[in-house]
Amino acid sequence: MQTLAHRLERLGTETAFSVAQAAAAWKAKGNLVYPFHLGDINIPTAPNIVEAMNRAIADGYTGYCPGPGIPALREALAEDIGSRRGIQFSPDNVVVMTGGKPVITKFLQAVMNPGQEVLYPNPGFPIYESQIEYLGGTSVAYRYVPTSTGFAIDLDQIRASITPNTVAIIYNDLQNPISAESTAAEREAIAQLAIEHDLWVLSDEAYFETRYEGISSSITSIPGMAERTVILYTFSKKFAMTGSRLGCAVAPVEIAKVLSTLNTNDESCTTHYVQWAGIEALRGPQEPVQQMLDVLKTRRDAACELLNGIPGMHVAVPQSTFYLFPDVTEAMDRLGYTAVGDFASDALYKTGVSFCTREHFGRRLPGEDRRYIRLAYSGIEAESIHEGLGRLREWIVTA
Repeated sequence: MQTLAHRLERLGTETAFSVAQAAAAWKAKGNLVYPFHLGDINIPTAPNIVEAMNRAIADGYTGYCPGPGIPALREALAEDIGSRRGIQFSPDNVVVMTGGKPVITKFLQAVMNPGQEVLYPNPGFPIYESQIEYLGGTSVAYRYVPTSTGFAIDLDQIRASITPNTVAIIYNDLQNPISAESTAAEREAIAQLAIEHDLWVLSDEAYFETRYEGISSSITSIPGMAERTVILYTFSKKFAMTGSRLGCAVAPVEIAKVLSTLNTNDESCTTHYVQWAGIEALRGPQEPVQQMLDVLKTRRDAACELLNGIPGMHVAVPQSTFYLFPDVTEAMDRLGYTAVGDFASDALYKTGVSFCTREHFGRRLPGEDRRYIRLAYSGIEAESIHEGLGRLREWIVTA
């Protein structure tokens, strides 16, 4: 009997989608669901971007195009990404891809051999661990510790985890799922470790411009980092283009050439007409971006206030992303739960509030004794945030 490839046993998934399936099944039975589980955006793509895409289709841009992306988009990306980070990039540094996820896979294919170690954040985006292990590498998790303003990377643990077999570190400042943002000192420490141990760095900057206060900084702007860092950039979050599947890698030229060849092998190219929409997104009116941030900020403020008003829950107010990662330890104790998965399931069935848990973003690490959930507020209106979290509070208070 034929068998499938053994490497499939090492392939993970984006576990938030399993929560989405449970929520959809509950909703299909006629129940009300408050969807805090998936980081999609229920704000439509700006009309000028849609018009540019439709115009490109009408103009016949529906065939193949260069594997690394059309020159006009690569030029626009180099200019925009570089200017916002204080770095000079050329189009040769830019490789257009079908969203941000392919950057993870192709970065690992380019720099990691089977058996080599790659450091990645945990809790973190689950595709990091999935792709490291699927491609035959050894995933080495680094952890975060709670602070008064959110979370900080455990730098001592990272230092202790680096071995002669470590080849790269995945660094997600403005982090999904915990919304952690590095201080300048923390960012500098990660950079110095990468330089000292000659590591490649994947800097996942998907939420670089999804912020409400402050200014984002990139690790790439630190001296010595541009030549060892690949930036993951995506149109999904900033421009509400999740379904358009458009992103890019910004990389040293030697890596960019490899990523371009991988593009040719995997997809041939990124959808031609979508790339023209990307040019319009970057160079057209930016008012829709600010309008979306204003909406998201209103949702953030409402969700944080309500969560911090629930007995046994507390969360810091993050300046970026659209995720909240509240500590629910005391709330679970109040209701008699020991497993956060059971708490999440009953919350869905008793209140309609659907959310992910810490366990959806990596294996729990030794020493973890607090319990967390993740709520995304990008796909739920402010009115529903008030209603859903109000029902969650009532359940916990009256149970």
